[in-house]
Amino acid sequence: MGDVISDYQRWKQQGEDLRVQAKLAIESRFRELLAEAVRLAEEYREDFGTPLKPVAPVTAFRYKAAAKGKVKKSAKAKAAPVKVEPVAPSKVNPKVAGLQKRLATAKKKLDDAKTAGTPTRVLEDKIYEIEDELRLANLA
Repeated sequence: MGDVISDYQRWKQQGEDLRVQAKLAIESRFRELLAEAVRLAEEYREDFGTPLKPVAPVTAFRYKAAAKGKVKKSAKAKAAPVKVEPVAPSKVNPKVAGLQKRLATAKKKLDDAKTAGTPTRVLEDKIYEIEDELRLANLA
């Protein structure tokens, strides 16, 4: 029994040593990349006369792991065209017709944004709001 425990403790210590080595290697690589970025920025300024501006103001390095990886869709994977259910012309409420038109436009914009690979959260929220307004208008 003592042999299993000592094996486990050795294994655990080796894992901890490897973790420390990996941490140091990653930190070292990160510093190398930052130094290279500074060198490139200085070279850019010398060659072109203007400073190279960072993409976003960087005051500290912050990294958040993404919940899901982004999947870009090709133009071939386009969704079916938006279908608006026709309602009998005599019973069409002008407010409902306007909401249906806004919904169709918003869904088209969402499809375009998805194929372009741009963020779609704002458009999805807008569609949800329009659908909610439409549901309430149909209840009235």
